[in-house]
Amino acid sequence: VGDKVMVLARSGLWQEVVNVPASQTFLMPEGMSFEEAAALLVNYITAYMILFDFGNLRPNQSVLIHMAAGGVGTAAIQLCKTVENVTIFGTASASKHDSLRESGVAHPIDYRTMDYAEEVRKISPKGVDIVLDPLGGSDTTKGFNLLKPMGKLITYGVANLVTGQKKNLMAMAKTWWNQFSINALQLLHHNKAVCGYDLGNLDEEFELVGGVVAKLVNLYSQGKIKPKIDSVWPFDQVADAMRHMQEKKNVGKVILVPEAPKEESKKEEN
Repeated sequence: VGDKVMVLARSGLWQEVVNVPASQTFLMPEGMSFEEAAALLVNYITAYMILFDFGNLRPNQSVLIHMAAGGVGTAAIQLCKTVENVTIFGTASASKHDSLRESGVAHPIDYRTMDYAEEVRKISPKGVDIVLDPLGGSDTTKGFNLLKPMGKLITYGVANLVTGQKKNLMAMAKTWWNQFSINALQLLHHNKAVCGYDLGNLDEEFELVGGVVAKLVNLYSQGKIKPKIDSVWPFDQVADAMRHMQEKKNVGKVILVPEAPKEESKKEEN
């Protein structure tokens, strides 16, 4: 009782009071703010497991990170920097490139005006060792084709299904039609790996996830990772916060907080 904790839950966190199993709570490290704690778990667990558990990231390798300025993207960049001499390619709109370079992305690519696969090939003709794919559809195929021999593609989302503020049925149909498909025999000849990751389906794996959180807390305490907060919004501005994210204006995590109670309402309650 009274511990400051971070929590994992599938849904229902846009409210002031929540109940979660104790096994899904983790002690906040010394010096961490509540906003940082809210930004840490989902993004950093995801980035850590896809880079190290699936990706087996090692020194002198190269990684392509899509949506590099988003929550998982910024976490993945920081985690790549904990390994010696990793070359990072990151896709993001041009306005975010300076920020990405500062954070350690060697080659920011504007996916809106350039073919990112061509840009990667110009710099690294053989491709990359690891592709982190939150996009789905034809981008998964492009990512697979960009892998070097013994490379790994980890798919962890289908952002292409959502365009703008509403789900576009044509975009969904197109993404579904272009969905990457490969059989075991084809994989055999390619010398490549394809992995799928969904943190939501690991909620019973307490020891596995807890072990990752312990590593992340240790990295935070050493100053090697630090959640990047783009902006903080009160609950009554949730629509504006969502719009900010959908318009791809954020660099880092968008955080929601309950609005601080007004002094007058406190007096009335008393």
